[in-house]
Amino acid sequence: MTKKRKHQEDFQKVKLKVGKKKPKLENATDTTFKTKAIQIPEQLKEDGVLPTQNRKLNIKDLLSQMHHYSPGVKHNALLGLKDLLSQYPFVIDAHLSNIISEVAAVFTDKDSGVRGAAVHLLQFLASKIRAEQIAPFFPLVSAHLSSAMTHISEGIQEDSLKVLDVLLEAYPALLTDRSIILLKNFVELISHQQLSKRLKSREKLSWMLSVNPNRRVTSQQWRLNVLTRLKKFLQAVVDGSSEIEDEGLQEQKDSPHSVRNPICISWKVHANNQQHIQLFENGGLRPKINSSFRLRSLASVMDSAEKGLSSAENLKGFIEIIIPLLIECWIEASPAQSAPILGNLLESESQQLMQQVLSIIHLLWKLTKRHDETYKMELWLRMNYLVDFKHYFMRHFPYSLQETVKHKKKDSCKGNKYCMTSSNSVDHLLLNLTLCDIMVSLASTATLQMDSGWLDMIRKFVTDTLQDGSKLNSKQVNRLLGVTWRLMQIQQNKVATEPLIKAVYTLYQQRNLLFPVRTLLLKFFSRVYQKEDLRTQRIRSRSKVLSRWLAGLPQQLALLGLRNPELSNQLIDIIHSAASRSNKELLQSLQATAARIYDPLEGALVLLPAEAQRRLVQLVYFLPCLPASLLACLSRCCIMGRMSSELAATLIGILHMRSSFAGWKCQVQDNSVNDVDYFSFLFSTLIGFSREELTGLQGIRGKPHISQTQLSPVRLYLTDLDQFLHHWAVTEMICHSLSTIPSQSQCFDILQTGICKYLVGLVVIPDSTAGSVLCAINKLLDQACILSENLHKFLASCCYSLLYFLLTLDKEDAEHVQKRDMLWGSCISALALLPRLLRLMLQSLQVSRICREELPVVAQLLRLLMQHGQLRSHMITNEFLVQQIIKDIMTLKSGEVQEQWLTDLHYCFNIYLASHPQGPGPINAVY
Repeated sequence: MTKKRKHQEDFQKVKLKVGKKKPKLENATDTTFKTKAIQIPEQLKEDGVLPTQNRKLNIKDLLSQMHHYSPGVKHNALLGLKDLLSQYPFVIDAHLSNIISEVAAVFTDKDSGVRGAAVHLLQFLASKIRAEQIAPFFPLVSAHLSSAMTHISEGIQEDSLKVLDVLLEAYPALLTDRSIILLKNFVELISHQQLSKRLKSREKLSWMLSVNPNRRVTSQQWRLNVLTRLKKFLQAVVDGSSEIEDEGLQEQKDSPHSVRNPICISWKVHANNQQHIQLFENGGLRPKINSSFRLRSLASVMDSAEKGLSSAENLKGFIEIIIPLLIECWIEASPAQSAPILGNLLESESQQLMQQVLSIIHLLWKLTKRHDETYKMELWLRMNYLVDFKHYFMRHFPYSLQETVKHKKKDSCKGNKYCMTSSNSVDHLLLNLTLCDIMVSLASTATLQMDSGWLDMIRKFVTDTLQDGSKLNSKQVNRLLGVTWRLMQIQQNKVATEPLIKAVYTLYQQRNLLFPVRTLLLKFFSRVYQKEDLRTQRIRSRSKVLSRWLAGLPQQLALLGLRNPELSNQLIDIIHSAASRSNKELLQSLQATAARIYDPLEGALVLLPAEAQRRLVQLVYFLPCLPASLLACLSRCCIMGRMSSELAATLIGILHMRSSFAGWKCQVQDNSVNDVDYFSFLFSTLIGFSREELTGLQGIRGKPHISQTQLSPVRLYLTDLDQFLHHWAVTEMICHSLSTIPSQSQCFDILQTGICKYLVGLVVIPDSTAGSVLCAINKLLDQACILSENLHKFLASCCYSLLYFLLTLDKEDAEHVQKRDMLWGSCISALALLPRLLRLMLQSLQVSRICREELPVVAQLLRLLMQHGQLRSHMITNEFLVQQIIKDIMTLKSGEVQEQWLTDLHYCFNIYLASHPQGPGPINAVY
């Protein structure tokens, strides 16, 4: 062994030979792998079914492009979304969440084109998506809107107002639920916080108007844009508060708490225990609870931020912030700042800004009136803001609009490029009226002496505006009447209120007033009248102007007619209210105009809808006198069919209550309804046709209008089914009224005289008239009544004519078939009550005078009379007459084959009459 000792090294270098592969290491990792394709045919199939737009992009592709960095791609994606959703609206419901989130996210995009496309898409979606659909996602939309309104970029702030316009138009209720956050955003858009040295120890910060020279518009124009949206937002808050009560005459909106739900009761059905009557407190209105305790609402357990402006604390806090800012805006736009020389003339932009300032304050005043402690809130507002309002708002009152007019060179003002003139239009009127409304809300009867100076200014302005003859729109008149009403409440003596009422009446007398304006004026006068009528008789002082207005209402109703049914309804309601209070002037005017109102051809009663007709019929009860001419008009209205039979029955009942036969224990008004005129009304209505109409019917001959028989001198005029049913329903009410008259025999004599005078001798009688006369005879007939011979013969002829008509009626004639039961019942009842009537009818059956075609009808009639139980005894009494008629029929049919109807007649006679022991023997003895 050598001396040099060989040691084994830890890391021996491997010598590689040329051309040999490198050996694998013991710790080498195997990186090889295998792949297989995964196929999902269902997903591929679903993706292919999604609708696409013209660029072959579906909803998922377009939504994914909304995250692209390029503004052009996002803009095209928004346009593509609008195109796709307009072609396939069902995609909106399937992808609503993703669409809303992606569109709202670009409210704050840096590119103005993308934001503009987002606003247009949002406007399109608002027309397709209902409020309940977008409600779950609206917090996200509201958050993005707040982010855009408070963004540092001026362009994003400006576009946020466009988004706000869309949401206010489509979803005002959802937007106002987050009022506190959005109201703060409004404030920050036009102002910024400033911590002064003297406010460092306080928690509240002062706000001052901000000026940003980087905006594309002037500071005044920007504030105008913001305040316009703030006014719309507060208007949405006010509209969503149903509890707000306005002092003015705001147009009534549909509300479940303001609509009366009358209970319709049918006394006939109720008398038969077929209808249960439910009674509700206050006629279905919100119940009034007389209690000193108040239940806590659900809003009181919420956080103050969640309650929004419904919290008095939040409302006061917002008023304290916004009112100083609004006053600063007013100062900048006021005439003293803009053009001191021109006094109270305003430029158009300044007038718009000042209008928005006053509108916002007016809406805030409305919101203060919905709280429980309204009086304390009004005192707080007066104490904090009355001095500033008088100093800044009333300094240049009233304001007028200044026009900028460019004149031609040849004008006398050619030295000046623009000539400033005062406008004669009423564009400035709403500004002044809003200011008046705000100021009078701060005054009261207790502060009348202190506020007399500026109140006299407002009173003079209101009076002059009402009397100057300008054409005012409904919004201006609404505000004007609201101020007038408030002034009348502040100073309630007649010396102060009479000039105001006279000024309003001057406006009311203008011709061609718009319907909303006329409606507001009617509501105002009605409210003033009701307020005046509530006073006790001792201190009541009737306004002469108000009495003159009331006296003119019936004449206006007669002239208006059907030209404006809604206005006619309002007039009727006011007239009814005053008539029920026995207003002397109105009742006299109503009496003088009644003949025109109740004219059967052109009167309001027959022209207006059913509900208005019902109110007019009720007015008949309050008429001081019902002369014969008016009763004749009312009779024609009942029988012409231009009002329902139920309403005609109501009118008949009202006239009966006004008559001396109503059974009043106390004495009724003298000469209100003369007995002779009342009977004339009942008889004319019972007949159903006027004398002229009956005379005109006498010349009608032949079918299909006439039913005639050779055995009766009376021919029947066949009325239409609707006319017949209406006449029959009215007849039932007439018969009921006649039956309640104490002396039935005298009543029957009057009816008998009328029939003999006007109907006996006529050749053609309407079928409804014949049936009605028989019905009345059946109702009034008793043992003390004596019928004349002429009446007997007339009724017998009517009975046979009616029975002949019913027996010859074609079963396929559906119109006249419905008359059968009513006419048949009245004829049978009359024959059963009057045995002589049956005998006269049988005596008139001289079969030798008729043609052979009528013989089967006579035979059928005899058979039915013999089979009827009520007539059995009378037919037995007249057995000889019946036997003679049958004998005459057999004589005419001798030598011929006996037909079935003759066999049936022979059989019935043997069964019902010949077998009776009192009879003369069987019919076989005849042959």
